[in-house]
Amino acid sequence: MSRVLVVNAGSSSVKYQLLDVHSAAVLASGLIEQIGEREGRARHTTGGADFSATRPIPDHAAAFALLAAAFADHGPDLETDPPVAVGHRVVHGGTRFQAATVIDDDVLATLHDLTPLAPLHNPANITGIRAAMASFPGVPHVAVFDTAFHRTLPPAAYTYAVPPDWRETYHVRRYGFHGTSHQYVSHRLAAILGRTDVAVVVLHLGNGCSACAVLDGASVETSMGLTPLEGLVMGTRSGDVDPAIPFHLARTAGLTIDELDAALNKASGLKALAGENDFRTVSARAAAGEPDAIAAIDVVVHRLVKYIGAYAAVMGRLDALAFTGGIGEHSAALRAAVLSRLTVFGVELDRAANDDARGETRVTTDGSGVAAYVIPTNEELQIAREAMALLRG
Repeated sequence: MSRVLVVNAGSSSVKYQLLDVHSAAVLASGLIEQIGEREGRARHTTGGADFSATRPIPDHAAAFALLAAAFADHGPDLETDPPVAVGHRVVHGGTRFQAATVIDDDVLATLHDLTPLAPLHNPANITGIRAAMASFPGVPHVAVFDTAFHRTLPPAAYTYAVPPDWRETYHVRRYGFHGTSHQYVSHRLAAILGRTDVAVVVLHLGNGCSACAVLDGASVETSMGLTPLEGLVMGTRSGDVDPAIPFHLARTAGLTIDELDAALNKASGLKALAGENDFRTVSARAAAGEPDAIAAIDVVVHRLVKYIGAYAAVMGRLDALAFTGGIGEHSAALRAAVLSRLTVFGVELDRAANDDARGETRVTTDGSGVAAYVIPTNEELQIAREAMALLRG
């Protein structure tokens, strides 16, 4: 009785894993994508076998019916041996949800009320939850929030210097995201180091990117804010910009709020700097000497180094760094570029270890003043653990 089905429902996709929490084994996994399009795609993997299908998947209800059928046809059998819980990733819990929560009608209503804080994410999460509850009615469903790990941010870190009415009526503050990843990676790093009194900066680097300062196991600062737009340079998101830029462009270029929103979230970042949001492609072009790609990587590295230095100052020291996410785990060149800029902290890059890093790997020398590691994130396992812990009290 240690199996949890973890679900991550997006606007047009559903990712899932069935995990054994005790052994951390993935018993089955799958991806259903292109929901609502003419031809959807589904893949289900179990026991080393991969089953796939292409068919119309009109909505999330159809997606979860397909998910249930995949388990019934290919295993493990969830009808005779159901999971103890279904854990759901939910992006935004606001200040209302600061820990894993069993989902009921009141919780769903509150998540709907929080939609203005995450209009791109929470509606899809809610739709997925409702469909999953209909497909798996006999087990508890648990929401685990991206924002929850950052509940320990001190007021000085989460407070914006904006009018009181914005803060009190409209809940404008820093919430932070990628919390499940930051929690898993920082706690895993503490276990590797064999101590809990550790000052760590975790860099979650993928198409979305965020940094988190974790002091003695608690988040004390993070780069994303009210929304996932603030902070580091990302695939299509700008990260930090002067807040007056949208006003300037509204006045001089006639851009609307929706156009500004789309530009900063979907047409900025690497895509704006290099014409491409795939970091692998931009890196390859930079290695080939293309000026715009080189300049884009320079901006990414500069922003990362700036955040690391600031977070070290906030914590009063820096014991370790962790790189995670698709870019953090796989781009040796980016890690080398960042770490070579941190000699002020006594960082000594182990080039051979960095170049050959696979899985959990230390990429600095034994004598380095700061230990830097690659640590693959495992948000699904973290969600399963939190769901199990909640149900067991």
